[in-house]
Amino acid sequence: MQSAATSPQQYLEELPDDRKAAMTKLREVIVENLPPGFSERMTYGMLGWVVPHETYPAGYHCTPELPLPFLSIASQKNFIALYTMSIYADKSIHDWFVAEYPNYVKTRLDMGKGCVRFKNVTTIPYELIGQLVSKMTVQEWIDIYESNLKTK
Repeated sequence: MQSAATSPQQYLEELPDDRKAAMTKLREVIVENLPPGFSERMTYGMLGWVVPHETYPAGYHCTPELPLPFLSIASQKNFIALYTMSIYADKSIHDWFVAEYPNYVKTRLDMGKGCVRFKNVTTIPYELIGQLVSKMTVQEWIDIYESNLKTK
């Protein structure tokens, strides 16, 4: 489900009551732990953090008028989703996250290539997510992004 909200605050205000507290806390953890240089905004109908055009003028190669996406969170129909390029693009971060997850949550990890789904909002591992989002700087993300563009 994509939101029509035009600001992160509006997005959070429009959430159902059973998701509002978890999404607000998730946003706070991300803001507190994400390295400097990423910019928060609405992206693809979700709360997102991007590399702004001021830092990376080329933007996203698929749609250059958009800034380079890095991380998003969304309240979907049946779960809260964390979409992160760090897990998708860096195998060492992916492997670290998969190994650490059982130390924080006793249920099975529900994860795609770059998406982690939380069906039970009471088991979101905020501390682990804080560690995850702190692991890649803006420049590291740009370097990985550009190296993958050149190999295709």
